[in-house]
Amino acid sequence: MVTQAAMASETPGTSALPFSASGTSDAPGAALVSRLGTARTAGTWIGTDGRPVVAVTDQDAAAQVERAGAEAKMVGHSMNDLKKAAATLRSAPRVPGTAWVMDYRTNEVVVQGDSTVSASDWAGMTKVASGIGDYVRMERTQGRFTTRLNGAQPILSTGGRCSAGFNVTDGKSDFILTAGHCGPTGSIWFGDNQGNQQLGRTVRQNFPGSDFSLVQYANGSAGAGADVVAIGKGKGVRITGVGDPAVGQRVFRSGSTSGLHDGEVKGLDATVNYPEGTVTGLIETNVCAEPGDSGGPLFSDGIALGVTSGGSGDCTSGGTTFFQPVTKAMQALGVEMIVSKQAVGQGSTASPAPSGSATHSAIAPGASSPGSSGPLAGITDDGETLLSKLADPSNVGPGMLVIGGSLLALVATRYIRAEQDRKEYRRYYSATWS
Repeated sequence: MVTQAAMASETPGTSALPFSASGTSDAPGAALVSRLGTARTAGTWIGTDGRPVVAVTDQDAAAQVERAGAEAKMVGHSMNDLKKAAATLRSAPRVPGTAWVMDYRTNEVVVQGDSTVSASDWAGMTKVASGIGDYVRMERTQGRFTTRLNGAQPILSTGGRCSAGFNVTDGKSDFILTAGHCGPTGSIWFGDNQGNQQLGRTVRQNFPGSDFSLVQYANGSAGAGADVVAIGKGKGVRITGVGDPAVGQRVFRSGSTSGLHDGEVKGLDATVNYPEGTVTGLIETNVCAEPGDSGGPLFSDGIALGVTSGGSGDCTSGGTTFFQPVTKAMQALGVEMIVSKQAVGQGSTASPAPSGSATHSAIAPGASSPGSSGPLAGITDDGETLLSKLADPSNVGPGMLVIGGSLLALVATRYIRAEQDRKEYRRYYSATWS
């Protein structure tokens, strides 16, 4: 009783944040690319010193970039050239097990083929690439490009075991934003291996093409703690905003199979030909993932970036993982991210959520962190258990107030106790099933 009362008193409020509230349109590199246009630029990324680097095709554009405080890199092919190459690859016969992405740093389109691609299919892809030009690079990879769904583990939905991504809302009901390949519309999700505790149902799905879906909570509400994603070992990270990543940015992924791992964004607008179909517009990273991690959150410094789609490799040998950008998914679904009220300055004197530009350009790639900690399953922000905090002599007054409130709660009826248990389970799920 004491623990539950203390948890309720320390849970921060939440609010909804539109997908565009913390975007990256104001990031220096992105702003320069937008101003100069795709015929004179070929992408932007974060340098090792944290400064934005912009690929440009002429000296005048380079001078404008330098005057803006960014670094200019002269390249031979514009973004229009790279997009034209990607369009040609898309128009070729589809080969499952292949993927391609624009590598801004090398000014190339990199075509990857996994171990399932036959020699004849790879030869055909190579012929298409040769016809485009020498800025298309062919690369064989180990493993297989698959979605990260694990049907061999205990089923948590009718489609298989996945991981929840982020809690979102349409203003009327709350949902879990997760991967689309986890299950079609109508899939029922459970919070236990026996299928006794129904959590919700998939009401919207997009896969292939994109890879996102909405799971509506059975009671319509995500409950308290909806702004926290779990990172393992009883810890969580509070989500404070939404944005798009930058190439070179350090990012973090959490999943129900492998927990928390980090890596770097390697490319944007990637296309992957999964066995189930083609998905476009993905984020490519070198963060590892394993079956069952599908749908799990990608974030950095508390900013929600994506949900896990698929990839190759594992967290022992490493690999490549692709993510569905949350901004595109939220825009298509018409929902908003549930974030801490502290992030939007409601009911708190804390500073506003970090902007996209702060995340992507003012912080060197190696200096990024998952984000600020949030309360999770009885663990406070500093890692102390709630009972040990109450036992601290400096907290005797507040502790007595909590205990007094707990004693009053003992006279509650059986109905109220049952209602509290239900709400506590809902709060625990929304904060930990990530």
